[in-house]
Amino acid sequence: MKDEIKGKADELKGKLTGDRSEEMKGKAEQAADKVRRAGRDIREDVREKTDEERDKEAREREAESVREPKPW
Repeated sequence: MKDEIKGKADELKGKLTGDRSEEMKGKAEQAADKVRRAGRDIREDVREKTDEERDKEAREREAESVREPKPW
């Protein structure tokens, strides 16, 4: 979020001074921050899903060990 705010400030500074390179730099910083946040969100979603699957498998193994053996 820090980079997005800094980028917004740089973009505004570039617009006010007429410095096109400063404006573009600000836009690039904002875009980079959005990409970083999206990557972090994806990574968190994958971790959560992996943890859910691991817990599900553990519960299934535990349930199998608790079942009574067939008396045959």
